[in-house]
Order: sequence, then C-alpha cells, then structure tokens
Amino acid sequence: MTGATEPVTATRAADSAARDGEILLKLDGVHTYYGRIRALQGVSLEVHRGEIVTLIGANGAGKTTTLKTISGLLHPRQGKVTFEGKDISSTPAHELVERGIGHAPEGRRIFSRLSVTENLQMGGYTRRAAEVSEDIVRVFELFPRLRERATQQGGTLSGGEQQMLAIGRALMSRPRVLLLDEPSLGLAPILVQQIFSIIKEINDRGTTILLVEQNALQALTIAHRGYVLQTGTVVLAGEAQSLIHDEMVRKVYLGES
Repeated sequence: MTGATEPVTATRAADSAARDGEILLKLDGVHTYYGRIRALQGVSLEVHRGEIVTLIGANGAGKTTTLKTISGLLHPRQGKVTFEGKDISSTPAHELVERGIGHAPEGRRIFSRLSVTENLQMGGYTRRAAEVSEDIVRVFELFPRLRERATQQGGTLSGGEQQMLAIGRALMSRPRVLLLDEPSLGLAPILVQQIFSIIKEINDRGTTILLVEQNALQALTIAHRGYVLQTGTVVLAGEAQSLIHDEMVRKVYLGES
C-alpha cells in the first residue's frame, strides 16, 4: 500500500486472529447514516469478554460513529449489533446503559456546573443509592485526584482531570463493556501515560473495553486486538502486536517512513 486512501482487504488478518473466549459484543455488516450520508459501510467486528479492542483510523474514518451506534445514540439502517447474544440495533441508549454498556464520549461532556461527586452520581442514575456510594469510593480509589476535587465544579478541572471524571462517570453504571472515545485527546504526554495505565487497570479488574484512539501506538500497545477503519469500512484486523508491525499501519498511523 502506498497511502492512507488505498484500501487493504479486511481478510488479511481477520477475526480468526481473535482470542478464544465468549463474544460479548458484535457488529455484523453495519451501515449507519447521518441523514443521507453513509458513515459506516458494512462494519463487522467482535469484542470478546475481557479484551481491550482498539479502533484506529484517520479523522472521519467512522470510529466515533461506530461507538455511537453501539451505545444507541445512532441506529444502523442495515446490519445488526448484538450484545451478550441479543440484538440491540434499535434499543434506546438509556436502556443500553442499564444492560451494561458504558460510554465515555469524545470531548468528555461532563456537567460543568456540577461537582465531581454530583457528576459521578449522575453516572450512577440506574443504581441504588447504597451502590452509588460504594462505586464513588471505587472511582476515587482508581482516580485519587478526583477525591481531592470531590466538591469542585467539573468545569474548573484541568483537561486530564475532566477525562478522569468522564471515565469515572461511565464506570458508575458498572458496565460490562466500556466504550472510550479519544481518552488522550488534548492531554500532555505525562497525562497520556497515566490515562492509558488506568485504562489497563480497569481492564485488569474485569471490564471489557472498546477503545477509539488517535494515538495508535499507545492504543495498540495496551490492546489485545485492533481494527483499522477507512471511510467507514474495516480494512484490516488482527492481534494488536501484529498490527504494530504491519507495514501499512506503521507508515500511515504510526508515522514511520
């Protein structure tokens, strides 16, 4: 391949490279539109229980649209999304939170006028009060900086602290799969390392993760498997370490000549 616009067949390293285990989340031939504009063109992928799977690709490739389609913010016109073996293609977003899909969106989207604790409480709206209190303690253990800022308004936090809060809020529903959209966007390098360490720890504690990330090397370093999207289509898939060494991935997404 000579450039980012030349497609690579997805069969080159397809889902046969997936780790053995139960399929938690699956997209099968998904087409998603914004009005008349087709953003996803037959996307198929699998996430196995316990994995970190990453989606990499250029801006406009369809990564965020894929996460929105999974979390119910968008619904596919064709194809199917299944979670724990059940079709959720037309399920409303709030019901998917209750079923176990958490989403920390691009841009964080915290409640800027609410305190850190109040933001976390909002994330636990589907839970009982006693469970919410327990989970806030767990989030503070994972993000000690948030404990220090517990009464501070979300809008006054630094970028890194807001990202911690966005992830913590998504964890408050105790998701079985956590969708993370560009968690390192706009952060200083030292904070990027911290965020990725925390993502790995969240996975080690048992949460399956589907990660969208512009920093392809960081994402592939912590992921088990990855998919490469170009213009709404999966063009390459495989074990993360194999993708790191793939010539096209190294040239187009890792910045190597």
